[in-house]
Amino acid sequence: MYSRELEAQVLAALQESPAVALLGPRQVGKTTLALALAQTLAHSLAHPRDHVYLDLESPADQAKLAHHHGGLLNAAQFARNLGVDGKTVAGHIDLLVDLMLVRRLAPWHNNAGKRLVRTPKVYVRDSGVLHALLGINDKETLLSHPVVGASWETWVIENLLATAPRDCQAFFYRSANGAEIDLLVQRPDGERWVIEVKRSRSPKLERGFHAACDDVQPTHKWVAYPGTERYRLGEDAWAVSLPELTRGLRTLQV
Repeated sequence: MYSRELEAQVLAALQESPAVALLGPRQVGKTTLALALAQTLAHSLAHPRDHVYLDLESPADQAKLAHHHGGLLNAAQFARNLGVDGKTVAGHIDLLVDLMLVRRLAPWHNNAGKRLVRTPKVYVRDSGVLHALLGINDKETLLSHPVVGASWETWVIENLLATAPRDCQAFFYRSANGAEIDLLVQRPDGERWVIEVKRSRSPKLERGFHAACDDVQPTHKWVAYPGTERYRLGEDAWAVSLPELTRGLRTLQV
């Protein structure tokens, strides 16, 4: 293959950035150049598997980026899927977080006596990008896809956090025995809102939510669901629409 002038520029760019995109019209040699660069890197780096080539037109490669959406961050599994080591995965995740493409939601832990999950969750922040990565092109396909619940959860969380006061911190809660809260929003003064996300129009709270609330001791308990009516769930929890909850979270006056 003829050497390309861009090859040196891309190699130089890779020394400064963990990811470099090749953009241009079709059939100008982007894939050929990328594969050649991958081969060059494999023979020149001390750790030849510390790089990965992704074809974003390949459904298989697209799915790699979205496969763990909404789950606990498993860097080892990511590394196996992509053929790189864990440190490389951590660097890629850091970059995607900095670019605001991925949200890394931290676990809440304030009880040394509890066995709590301490691994963050990862979300593709834009549900449209998530759907594109998974090849979901219409509503019918989305509704029949296993990711529909996680997609709704992400859309709710991103809208809520976009309107929350800037001094708020966001977490999720999960214990080893199954107690779980989708979103915990905490103010500096210790005020805590717990928010469960349900796609059902007639949501019900499970035992794990109540057990988690016993640990967290929240100030407010909410269930965000796709309906429009506000009604009580149990003694101190309310089911509310996403628009109402975003308005209330903005002013903390729900």
